[in-house]
Amino acid sequence: MRWLVGWSSAATGPAGHESPAVLPVGAQLLWDGPDPLWAVGDWRPDEVRVVQADPETRLAVFGVCGATDDQLKVGLFAARGGALRHLTAWPGSYTAVVQVGRRITVTGDLAGARPVFHTPWAGGTAYATAALPLADLVEAGLDIGHLAALLACPDIPEALGAGTPYEGVRRIPPGHALVLRGGAGDITSFEPTASLAVAAPQLAPEQAVEGVRDALVEAVRARLAGPRHAPDPDGRDGLDPGPVPGMGPAERRAARGAPAPGIGADLSGGSASGTLALLAAGLPGRPGRLNGHGERLLAVTFNDRATHDGRTGHDAELERARTLADNPRLHHVVVAAGEEALPYADLGSGPLTDEPGPSLTTAGRHRRRLLAGSADHFVGHGARQVLDAHPARLADLLMDRRRRHLLRPVTALAKADGALAQSVLVPFTVYRAARKLARMPYSTGIADTARRLLERQFADEPVAGSAVDASLAALAWCRPGPAARWLTGEALAEVSVRLSDAAHRSPAVGRPGERRARAALARQAADHRVFEQAAEVRNQRLHAPFLDNQVVLACRALPDTLRVQPGARAAVLRSVLAGAGVRDLPPGWGATSQLTHAAAVRAGLRGAVGDLVRLFDTPLLADAGLVEARVVRKALRSAAEGAALPLDGLAELVSTELWLRRLVARRGTCWTGAGAPRQKAVAGGVVPRARLG
Repeated sequence: MRWLVGWSSAATGPAGHESPAVLPVGAQLLWDGPDPLWAVGDWRPDEVRVVQADPETRLAVFGVCGATDDQLKVGLFAARGGALRHLTAWPGSYTAVVQVGRRITVTGDLAGARPVFHTPWAGGTAYATAALPLADLVEAGLDIGHLAALLACPDIPEALGAGTPYEGVRRIPPGHALVLRGGAGDITSFEPTASLAVAAPQLAPEQAVEGVRDALVEAVRARLAGPRHAPDPDGRDGLDPGPVPGMGPAERRAARGAPAPGIGADLSGGSASGTLALLAAGLPGRPGRLNGHGERLLAVTFNDRATHDGRTGHDAELERARTLADNPRLHHVVVAAGEEALPYADLGSGPLTDEPGPSLTTAGRHRRRLLAGSADHFVGHGARQVLDAHPARLADLLMDRRRRHLLRPVTALAKADGALAQSVLVPFTVYRAARKLARMPYSTGIADTARRLLERQFADEPVAGSAVDASLAALAWCRPGPAARWLTGEALAEVSVRLSDAAHRSPAVGRPGERRARAALARQAADHRVFEQAAEVRNQRLHAPFLDNQVVLACRALPDTLRVQPGARAAVLRSVLAGAGVRDLPPGWGATSQLTHAAAVRAGLRGAVGDLVRLFDTPLLADAGLVEARVVRKALRSAAEGAALPLDGLAELVSTELWLRRLVARRGTCWTGAGAPRQKAVAGGVVPRARLG
């Protein structure tokens, strides 16, 4: 795990003299003084860039940033005058830290994939891009109320607030920056403000799609322009031991846990990963070997043989991937795996992530695919959230008096569930739900969800894969998450109080579709961050261009009337590829693959149900007062037998329990020095039964 950490000390007092006695373990000091900054972890040399105008005015950029040194200096001068948007306008995914005298500015990103955390410490404020180091620093305990909200309402920002699983450690919202002056902190937005009275003017569809194309091309080019990397032969992985019967160089490298040199990409046969692979292979440059010419981009396809043998949809997806891989600049690798790679397999091993997330249950599965990838590997995470229309956007169209644009999406919903006798009523049902949402005040929607939590009303949760039921459930300002039904009444009451407070103090900001879409993107970005840490391969970097600032902004400019059309995501990405010169795409390109994922989760649950039941014999979640062990054990057995239960909710419960156990079993701390703090509940203690409320 890589992170940056620093603090802003008070202008006067002894705190500034005590802080140097505490140092992060294994850190690289970027600048010293009363407001120091460190880079911690295995940062590459090109991932940490520092420009300086004078001894008290400097800028540090962490991550992949497509700006030149001159552009960084221009951004530094603009930030010195207070303009923060320049720091977030460059291609790539990065965190920027600006110091102007005693004023420090730390920018997050629009999606939330690069969060910033802060906490009061030693009379000032400490900040970092990871929450666990700050929890170590202040010896924080677990915030059980936040864990309850994370399980009950993971998609509702009003329930989560700015908290983290650690008491006293706060998160900067997406699209905001942390500004520190002499130890005191302030949070400011760098997003353009929009009128609350009327909708923002929308671009023409052709112009908006061109903006998405330009942003994606620049995001991919920013990665291709960087230096090529290869596994360190002197590191833990060691040198290639030579020929092994039945194994080629790639298999031997994967067995050692090292990626291939150069740049690669996922190639699942879907539209998102296929677009990134084709863009990376088609742009000028050498995506492969360090100093070679004509090396091809490494495209990796995962073939799940445990659940997909003989399935028509999966066979078609593999065939699309093979057709795409016929590109002469692509080198295609198919990673086949059986029951050992199903979800919930091998939960006993794995790293401690900064926060819990559903990816902990599938990390081993994804790591098998990533081990066959390259040192820099593209993934299509976030494409669905930034390009697709959330069902609540139908209410936005009604608010704009664009009723005729609802015809095609609601008709497509009726056809998605088959030719049922009641399909003729689907358009009217969806229209009625969208109209109700458009007329419902924001505070009323929040209060209604708080009431449903108290009354345990979860009957309308879609569990059978019905497109109509899922869309109707999503036509709300907010709704309980899939794991809420298994929480205790005490935990649900705590979350209900949080929502009730938010309903009274929060103004009616934004439109329902836009707010739900942003919340879904923030959730996906948080899950991607946990995925990066849980499935991390040494010497490998994962790149998700769809979560970059410029791509998110370009996708937000897409008109709602274009988003809500059936197949809009595939159509936009097809136009993106056509603009980049790629027009020959296989039949069926853009088809979804969620059903195949659900089948794998169900099969993995059946195979691991014994271990999962034992995991919840004496769960820490029950000690914290969040669940009753017997209820969860019963749900796990029922789901393994095929009961129609929300599998995503069970994955969240299992992953949170795993995360708590790894946190409790952890030894060591992120800090050293004479003033290094001890470990408390977040590292080596026992989770007490929390007092909620």
